[in-house]
This record gives sequence, structure tokens and C-alpha cells, in this order.
Amino acid sequence: MVKRSCPSCGPEPGGEEKKGRGNPFSVQLFPPELVEHIISFLPVKDVVSLGQTCRYFQEVCDAEGAWRRICRRLSPRLREQGSGIRPWKRAAILNYTKGLYFQAFGGRRRCLSKSVAPLLAHGYRRFLPTKDHVFILDYVGTLFFLKNALVSSTLGQIQWKRACRYVVLCRGAKDFASDPRCDTVYRKYLYVLATREQSGVVGTTSNRACDCVEVYLQSSGQRVFKMTFHHSMSFKQIVLVGQETQRALLLLTEEGKIYSLVVNETQLDQPRSYTVQLALRKVSRCLPHLRVACMASNQSSTLYITDQGGVYFEVHTPGVYRDLFGTLQAFDPLDPQMPLALSLPAKVLFCALGYNHLGLVDEFGRIFMQGNNRYGQLGTGDKMDRGEPTQVHYPQRPISLWCGLNHSLVLSQSSDFSKELLGCGCGAGGRLPGWPKGSASFVKLHVKVPLCACSLCSTRECLYMLSSHDIEHHPAYRDLPASRVMGTSEPSLGTGAPQDPGGAARACEEYLSQIHSCSTLQDRMEKMKEIVGWMPLMAAQKDFFWEALDMLQRAAGGAGPGTPTPES
Repeated sequence: MVKRSCPSCGPEPGGEEKKGRGNPFSVQLFPPELVEHIISFLPVKDVVSLGQTCRYFQEVCDAEGAWRRICRRLSPRLREQGSGIRPWKRAAILNYTKGLYFQAFGGRRRCLSKSVAPLLAHGYRRFLPTKDHVFILDYVGTLFFLKNALVSSTLGQIQWKRACRYVVLCRGAKDFASDPRCDTVYRKYLYVLATREQSGVVGTTSNRACDCVEVYLQSSGQRVFKMTFHHSMSFKQIVLVGQETQRALLLLTEEGKIYSLVVNETQLDQPRSYTVQLALRKVSRCLPHLRVACMASNQSSTLYITDQGGVYFEVHTPGVYRDLFGTLQAFDPLDPQMPLALSLPAKVLFCALGYNHLGLVDEFGRIFMQGNNRYGQLGTGDKMDRGEPTQVHYPQRPISLWCGLNHSLVLSQSSDFSKELLGCGCGAGGRLPGWPKGSASFVKLHVKVPLCACSLCSTRECLYMLSSHDIEHHPAYRDLPASRVMGTSEPSLGTGAPQDPGGAARACEEYLSQIHSCSTLQDRMEKMKEIVGWMPLMAAQKDFFWEALDMLQRAAGGAGPGTPTPES
């Protein structure tokens, strides 16, 4: 009889006095390869649970050898380890939790169905539904094309075709985009940002990796257009904006600069070649010190989030500008690319952009909504438009945010790691399951959310949720400072005195004590940058202070031994 016990624990009390049972011994006497081999046959969920029982099993279940066997059992075609600190464990969990779920809005069935999963996919990173098909991008850059995935049943309900075929559309993909409108009928072409090997200098055998944009027909997956960039330019994100005849492709470089080019989609299927001009976007020309981290777009506007959490906006039509800001006072029809800074009290992590409203999530997990609120899609509890970001009182911390034509959805996670889906706005057509009349505030929808859901998307016919858990992606939310929790929700130097006479003063005293505790000038500069990010300033003001502190820091670092420094 083998007695499995934790090495840190001794034998069972009284065990030696029991006769007829033999001598118990620990499982640590087994060869490590045998223990890892036994554990590799367990489901991933059971392996994680077993690792939480004691210290010994925590070390065994966290070993890369066991996860390598589990990963190859789940994905036999995966022969190379992934990236990260624990590549095999990350790869195994990615492939175990991957899934694409959908719920049709019409019909009597109100259940969540799981789609056919491509066996070749290494986790799911992004997805995009079109009129009849679904495109999925995995973590190694393979873009899959699920052909004829959605069909109509005899009852007129959209359902998933179990026998649908999936093919590899392309490899080496970084990002992809299509028409930014919510209606999938307009998504005729798929733009894929990828890396391809190009032949080098004439007379040499070396190849260079160059980024390119390939355009595919969503109906058949046929490539109709390709543009290749210079090898010195490396991009990481692509979004589309504008009409079909003046479609602007915005490309974000690794350095945080925005480049754009214009194509005519109505001429892409014609067999000819022409030259397009790649130009630096105005947001990068006017604000060269900014490093853009990500972008979001719809048909007539674009939103930029910087690496410091600032938000800048482009609005190209007067109607959308009026819906978003409530006025046309600052709109310039001759220069629609002029970026506008949004005033926010904290660093913004991610956003969602609808046709005439938007949502922002800051570093404290708070949701801010702005724009048209005719159907209650802002979730503020009323139907009054908001011309500036307004905080929505919402207890949970969101994982994903989505803004549609006239409704909004939030995927959140509670303290027990269970997930729920909330929505607000227009409920016509079943787009808010359980709330056919809609709601002006966020309400819990009648949808069973998968445990590892990470993103969502809604079309006219279906609600989609992508499931894939990445162990290296941890929530970046912070706790609110004590100065914001004690007296008022948003203390500031200008408005803190009437609301909380001592709140802003106590916060500034705490900031000064933190700066004083730093030993060197460089440490004080870094602490001051961090404090500027905490303070409820406008994005333009934060950028000004950060740039000024960088200039002072560079001047102090380059000062000679005889030059007096501010610290002296």
C-alpha cells in the first residue's frame, strides 16, 4: 500500500503502531519522471487543483516536464515550446481553454453554443465574424478561416454548422481588420497585417523580413491585393476608417507612431497594380512626443490611447462630433484629423468605440461613457447625452467592453472568479437577452458566460464570446488611493476644496513625503512622474508635465561635475 503524503508532513500519527498494514512511504520516493507521467494523464483543471493541495504537488504540477506532456496530448502538432517564463504550461492552458461561443438572438432557444475549434490553433487571440464566416487569429500568428460557419435552421434561427470547414488563411499574421461598422454585411474585405520574407540585395542569398498588408475576399478567402513596406518599418496594429471609396488604413508602429494610406475598395478586385502613399498621421506630426499604445476606430472617428494612458480623438463628420461632444464649437471641417484630448482623471487601459458613443476603462477598473444616450446605451440610468466622459457606477472590474450601434455590453469578473455579462441600451431584436425592452443602466443578461471568456462581440444575429486564458496576462487594475476613497470620489486641486476641504491637501502632503523619502534626484524625478499619473489632470496636462520632467531629467543627467544641479 502506497501512502501519498506531503514531504513536509511526517507520517500519520499512530501509523507505526498499526500492524498488518506495512510501512507507509511518501510519493516523493517515486522517480520524478514517473510522477510527471502520471499527472500528464489528468485533465488540466484537475492538475491545477492538485497543485493547490500541498507544497510537494505544487512543485510537481508546476514542472515544465509535466506540462510538456499535457500540451502534446492536447495539441499533438505543437512540437516547439511557446514564449514566456513557463512556455509549456502557458501553451497547455491556452489550448485547453480555447473556444468560441455564440448565442443567436432570434428563435426560442436561449442557450450558449460552442463552435468547431480548429485543432491547429494555438489558443485564440482575436476573432472577427462576417456575414457567413468567422476568422480566428491564434497566438503564433496563424489566421484561420471558418467557412460557411453560420446557417439558418428550419425555424429561421441562426445556428452553427457543425460540419463547417476551416482552413489556414495565412501565417505570420500580426493583426487583421475589416469594415468597422457593426453590420457584418459591409465586411466584404479582410485586411491582414503580416510579416513575409523578401529577397535581399541582388547577388546575395539573405532574406529580409518585411511587413505587408494583404487583402482577402471574406466570401472565398482569395487574396486580391498586397502591399509591402520597407524592412525598416515594423507595425503591430491595423484599423480601418472612412468610406469604401476613401478607405484609410491606419498602421501603428512598434515605436508608437501612426502611419496612414488611402485605398479604393471598389477597385481592389481589378487585376492591376498601382502605388499608394504612406504618410505620417497628423496625431504623430503634431504630437511627436506621444507613443500610441493602441487604436480603435469606426466609420467616421478614431481613438488613440498612449502608453501613459492619455486619450486622443479624431472625428471626421459633424453629426458624430455633435453626438459625442454635444456641440460643433471646436469642429473644423477643413482639418478633421486634428486630435482632441479627452479629460480623464486616471490612466486609461482600454476602450470601446461605437458609432456615436464610446466607453473607457481606467487603471482602477472604472468605466467612463460619453456620447449619444438616446436609448440609454451609456448605462447612466437616464437618456441624457454626455458631452464628456462620465463615470458609470459599476461594482465589478470589467474584462472586456463593447459598444454597438445603440447598446453596450460589459464582460466582468467577480471576486470568486465567476464571470457575468451586463448590458444597457436598446433591447430590440433580442440583443439584450432577458431584457427585450432595454435598460438605461447596466443589467445582468440571461447568458451563461464561459469561465475563461476574455472578449466579446455582437452582431445583428448573434452574440459571440471568445474563451482563452493566458497565464501571463494579469489584470492591471490598481486600488484607489486613500485620498480618493475617504472624502470624495474625484478630488482635485481645483475642485477639491468645496467638496472635501482637507482631501486634496492631505493627498499633496502624502505626495511630498514620498518625494522627500527618495535619496537621489533621479529617484525623485521618477516618483514625480508616477505622482503626475495619479493626479486627476487632463491628458494634455499630464503629457506636458511628463515631457517637462523628462527634459529636466535629461539635463540633470548630462550636467558636468562643475555644473550645479537642482538637487545641489
